[in-house]
Amino acid sequence: MAGLMRREAFEMLEPIRRLLEGDPEASWPRVEEYRDGDTVVIRADLPGIDPERDVELTVADDVLHLRAERRERTEHKDKDSYRSEFRYGSFTRTLPLPAGCRDEDISAAYRDGVLEVRVPVVQHSEPPATRRIEVTRG
Repeated sequence: MAGLMRREAFEMLEPIRRLLEGDPEASWPRVEEYRDGDTVVIRADLPGIDPERDVELTVADDVLHLRAERRERTEHKDKDSYRSEFRYGSFTRTLPLPAGCRDEDISAAYRDGVLEVRVPVVQHSEPPATRRIEVTRG
């Protein structure tokens, strides 16, 4: 009975331990964003997911919404024991896109556990100069 209680206490503290020790799963997913010429590139580290089933990308009003879910099962078998673990998790991220992005040309690809979203941005020429407009009395 005491062994069971210790195991349950350890399992309850496991998420806190992962967070404090910097376990990548505690901060899943890691996202990076950078500019590649006229394209904004957003990369999300999403290992072990099925992108067709577990990822949803939408864009509205120059904002990219990324939602993903992970379903993972592991089994450990020894000659004297058997242990099965399930991990489920989901997240959403909202990422602002620069003005002038072309929603219709956004593309996404998943390869080697990384989701890469490419957002073309229209280059604007110099903004028009500020011009003062005189107000007359009428």
